[in-house]
Amino acid sequence: MKVTNEKTENSQVFLTIEMEPAEVEASLEASYRRLAKKTRIPGFRKGKAPRAVLEGYLGKETLLEDTLNNLLPKVYENAIKEQKIEAIAQPHIEIAQTDPVVFKAIVPLMPTIELGDYHHIQVKPEPVELTEDDVSNTIEQLRHQQGTWEPVDRPVAFGDLVVLDVESNIEDKPFINQKGIQYQVLHESSSPAPGFAEQLPNMKQDEEKEFKLQFPSDYSRDELAGKEASFKVRVIEIKQEGLPELNDEFAKGISPDFNTMDLLRERISTNLRLHAEEQARVDFEERVIEAAVDLSQVEFPPVLVEAEIDQLLSQQTRRWQMDGKGLEEYLKSINKTEEELREELRPLATKRVTQSLVLGKIAEEEKIEVSDAEIDTEIENMTQDADEDKRDELRGFLNAPPARESIKLTLMTRKTMQRLVAIATGSEEG
Repeated sequence: MKVTNEKTENSQVFLTIEMEPAEVEASLEASYRRLAKKTRIPGFRKGKAPRAVLEGYLGKETLLEDTLNNLLPKVYENAIKEQKIEAIAQPHIEIAQTDPVVFKAIVPLMPTIELGDYHHIQVKPEPVELTEDDVSNTIEQLRHQQGTWEPVDRPVAFGDLVVLDVESNIEDKPFINQKGIQYQVLHESSSPAPGFAEQLPNMKQDEEKEFKLQFPSDYSRDELAGKEASFKVRVIEIKQEGLPELNDEFAKGISPDFNTMDLLRERISTNLRLHAEEQARVDFEERVIEAAVDLSQVEFPPVLVEAEIDQLLSQQTRRWQMDGKGLEEYLKSINKTEEELREELRPLATKRVTQSLVLGKIAEEEKIEVSDAEIDTEIENMTQDADEDKRDELRGFLNAPPARESIKLTLMTRKTMQRLVAIATGSEEG
């Protein structure tokens, strides 16, 4: 075979490989014998039909396809050995021509990471701010959760819950046609169309109204963008929200642990601060790793991004399945193809791969290690809240080699991030 190294870019090497005719012929003969034994041809016993007859019966393309499927992996392996190439994943292969057989292979290589002077990163943490308004807003949300809807004899106002009959169409095609639907009238609501809620205030019970609304050209649902919808609505019932008084009884209704409103406010304040501090920590770590990435030069093959997109899709699919939806149903609900969704995820996947490679290189430079004892401790932490009858089963699963390796990587990332944060805040010498 003849191997030509065309170029190397984006951590990929581009090879053109021309196969020896004698090697292809030997493989064609082997494919003929293999297929002849499996193919029943009228007038011949299995395995006894001449090659020309088999080619005429199956087609030359079928014989060649079987040959290449068996031959290409071996030829490719020999080619990268000859070129002293260390591939990290399967190549992308295309047949350029068949006489002689020439194929092109794009081979993914190890990423290259050149770290900048991360020892002098300086990032200032943002202070955590919590106001009484934050606490009051949370209490107000709880108040609405405890509220009740009571029928009223007056025109519709913003904030009301109305029962409607709705008829509508877009370009003479049915859009929303339902009777007795409940709809809360909220300012600037985009459902079922921007401006719909604003048409309802001052309508009375049993009153009908017809109106038209224009969907914006940049509307999130492409099939509705820029189109005009005609609506006819009838108000069946108008309900006003009744909210409980903010007193000790309200606090007890939230939880028996709270005998007074003061205790409720105190717990809410504590929880909000803990959440804000955790979010601030995550945001700060994100800024620190971004600073390290900005100082670095990173190059990696696209296959790593595709693998990360696969992982993100897999995670999302599991969440959708928990909600009783499959990927196809979800894609239909957002009116996107899987390829469009993959493209949406590409920037996030690229960012995650880049950050992971930089953190891995820093861990290597800092000689950060994770001991078996640390993994054991993490497993105990992960299983301590499990039901007692399932704890041993979970512990056994987490102690299996694949799970232990995953936990090790997680701990390695955590320790590396802690080291970077210490450098960025000046709490440890870089």
